[in-house]
Amino acid sequence: MADTEKGAAETGSESAGANGFDRDDAVRTAATIGVIGVGAALIEVGLIPGMIIGVAAAYAPKYLPKLGTSLQPAFKSVVRGAYRFSNKTREAMAEAKEHVQDIVAEVHAEEKAPAPEPTTGAQPHA
Repeated sequence: MADTEKGAAETGSESAGANGFDRDDAVRTAATIGVIGVGAALIEVGLIPGMIIGVAAAYAPKYLPKLGTSLQPAFKSVVRGAYRFSNKTREAMAEAKEHVQDIVAEVHAEEKAPAPEPTTGAQPHA
């Protein structure tokens, strides 16, 4: 019966390895990181941010490709939205520039036109 259990365990670990997820390896890594984190916290609390960066660096090669493929649609959506926003902003700025130029042209034309002579409102008597 021990051989049967051993065979089942090997089959389970082989299928787990094929999926790219080895539970024993993950548990060992997490335990090691936890022990080192507790030790660092006992020695110096200022080391904790560095430990967090180290943990991220340890897990990044394993999970980053999966994260990248899952975030790609969201990234495309953000880029598409930013592109549309920049186009709308560019159009709005061009329209505002046209309005300002029209106003400046009107003011310039008003300054060049001769000013009407002021009238006092009294009519000459004859």
